[in-house]
Amino acid sequence: MSRTVLITGATGTVSTALVDALEGADVRLRALVRDASAADRLRARGAEIVVGDLDDPRTLPPAFDGVRDVWLLTPNGPRSPENSMNALWAARRAGVERVVRLSVVGAAHDAPNRSGRLHALSDRETESCGMRWTILRPHWFMQNLLNEAADVAAAGTFALNMGAARIGMIDARDIAECAARVLTDDPDRHHGRTYTLTGPRSLTFDEVADRMSGALGRPVGYRPVGDEARRGTLLGHGVPAWIVDMLEEYARAYASGWGDFTTDTATDLLGRPPRDVAAFARDHAAAFAGR
Repeated sequence: MSRTVLITGATGTVSTALVDALEGADVRLRALVRDASAADRLRARGAEIVVGDLDDPRTLPPAFDGVRDVWLLTPNGPRSPENSMNALWAARRAGVERVVRLSVVGAAHDAPNRSGRLHALSDRETESCGMRWTILRPHWFMQNLLNEAADVAAAGTFALNMGAARIGMIDARDIAECAARVLTDDPDRHHGRTYTLTGPRSLTFDEVADRMSGALGRPVGYRPVGDEARRGTLLGHGVPAWIVDMLEEYARAYASGWGDFTTDTATDLLGRPPRDVAAFARDHAAAFAGR
C-alpha cells in the first residue's frame, strides 16, 4: 500500500525539487502550505494540498493525519527550532513512522553561525523523537548562484563576501534526489543516520566563475567584496536583517576555510556522482543570460 508523505516547506527550492524527484514513486504526496493559492504547481504534480502553519501548532493535525513519512524543512529564522518542535509533536500525535529532516552543513552547538546552532537544537530533538529519523546536512547550494544571475547577465561578474573561500557546494536537485532515495527506501535502512551532502569537489569562486564561463560560452568573473558592501546589497533587495546577519556569519566561516571539504555520501545515495557547477550553469543558462 502506498505511503503518504507529507512535504513541509513545500514551495521552497529543495521541497519543490523533492516533489519532482518523487514523481512516479509509489507514494501519496501531501503538501503543507500557508497559502493555497501558491500551490498550483504542487497540485499539478498530484499533491494533496493542506493549509497550515508551522508557527501555529493548532493548524497542523489535519496535515499530519494518516501520514507515514514526513519531510521536515523549516524556514531559516529565529523560530526554526519552534517550527521543528511543532512539526515533531504533531507527527508523534498522528502516529507518523519516519521523519527525514533537512538540517544545515556543520550543524552543532558550537557552529560559527547562528543557523548551525539553531539547527543543532532541532537535530537533537529529532534524534530523540521516538520515530525513525534521518537527518540531511547539505553544503552550500549551487542555487545560491542564481541570486547573482542578473549581475552575470548584465556585467559578466558576480560579487560575494566570500574572499578566497573553497566550498564543496551541491546542487539542490541532488539534495532532493538523496531525500527521495531515503523516503522511498525501507524505513529501517537509514534510521539513525546523519548524512552530510556535498558536491563532487571543493571550489573557490574564481574556479566557479571559470567553469561558468566554459558552460555559458562567455567570460564570467568573480569579484570579492567586503561584508558591508554585501550587506548593503542584500538589505537593498529587501532581505530581512536577521537573514543578512546569518549570511554574513556563514561568509566569514567559509572565508576561514570552514567549508573546504567534500564527502562521498551523495554519490553513495544516488549511485552516481552529484552534479558539478558546469552542469548547473548549463542547466540554468537562460537565467544567467537574463532570459
